[in-house]
Amino acid sequence: MKKVLIITYYWPPSGGGGVMRWLKMSKYLPDFGWRPIIFTPKNPDPSIIDESLIDEIHPQIETIKIPIWEPYRLFRLVKGIKKNEKFKPGYISEASSGNWFSKISVFIRGNMLIPDPRKFWINPSVKYLTNYLAKNPVDLIISTGPPHSMHLIALNLKKKIDVKWIADFRDPWTSIDFYDKLKLTKWADKKHHTLERKVIEAADHVVTVSPNCARDLNVVPGKTVKVIHNGYDPEDFLTVDSVLDPDFSITHFGALNRDRNPSALWKALGSFAAKDKTFKEKLRIQLIGQVDEKIIKEIADNDLQNNLTLINHLPHKKGLQILAKSQVLLLAINNSLNAKGILPGKMYEYMALKRPILAIGPTDSDFAEIISNTRIGVAVDFDNYTELQKILNDLFNSYLEHNLAVSSNSIESYSRKNLAKKYIDLASQ
Repeated sequence: MKKVLIITYYWPPSGGGGVMRWLKMSKYLPDFGWRPIIFTPKNPDPSIIDESLIDEIHPQIETIKIPIWEPYRLFRLVKGIKKNEKFKPGYISEASSGNWFSKISVFIRGNMLIPDPRKFWINPSVKYLTNYLAKNPVDLIISTGPPHSMHLIALNLKKKIDVKWIADFRDPWTSIDFYDKLKLTKWADKKHHTLERKVIEAADHVVTVSPNCARDLNVVPGKTVKVIHNGYDPEDFLTVDSVLDPDFSITHFGALNRDRNPSALWKALGSFAAKDKTFKEKLRIQLIGQVDEKIIKEIADNDLQNNLTLINHLPHKKGLQILAKSQVLLLAINNSLNAKGILPGKMYEYMALKRPILAIGPTDSDFAEIISNTRIGVAVDFDNYTELQKILNDLFNSYLEHNLAVSSNSIESYSRKNLAKKYIDLASQ
């Protein structure tokens, strides 16, 4: 059996979207004759913990862990934050417009911690893996970022060891939504772009998650960035209960920060509820995971506080159970410059549940094209209040008629097993 070393910061018990791509891809690699070896920090500082994901690690996977030092611990000490308090996803966007201390911390993050706060793990990891690989050779290395320090580990290994390397960009580097909020100097901006280009030049293959992201990364002549989507694991849905909620439930699963706040939706829901008593009685907004306080306030400002149910982060499969019962699944896209290329991992799981998706974001985007092609829902532009009113009316009427359903098409191509096969095909090229 061939061996593949996967360098990733996010691994169970870390939770959230960052861990799912390679937890699930690695699960199916042994089916194609590849044994995964996971290299990950012993003591990471993720924003979400999900102990249940440990049970999903394939038994043939070998896991290597070494300690990491991260400046977040120092940041907590200086700011007086509790040792075990987690940072919310989207912290940079919030901090960049916060008080002086928050602004300074963002400046340090962008200009001194290049490419990211995990940079202090690069040299120890290269030293460890150089010795490890000398005794335990592998046939392929995959680095997955962010954090993009993982790519720099692989870049340095590539200089020392003749082994094929795939750089996997789950999110962009210099075109990520918060890049313009890092308060970068010209020197730091150049440094980020230089390192990004070095990774793309040196990797045998570069992979990302959407066509728009691939276009952003196509900066090296002759190097074509490949697209391998995120997806869904069919096994996650074998025991999902499909009995629907009696209420008209609209559910979002995962972190909901202020950059992906669908303000027009709250306004449209509030207006509908003010005019229609039945809608007001039946509506239930369910937000599962970390939610920005600004979003909760906007919902209340539209007189929907009694229709809101906030649920703390749940183990992955428990979250899927709630989603499966929901009448409508909310997909909120970051309102940012790279919005057209954002394909959230949750979208594919929404697709597998075969419940109508209401997506808020640019309608000329990668996610809107997939939703349209698979006939799994509708996409509405961020501020298209009029169209939202019409869509909500149609969805609610279908719900009242017990006919709120979708006729999905060709979603099987997004199964994790089919997607894992694409990495194997790349490895042979």
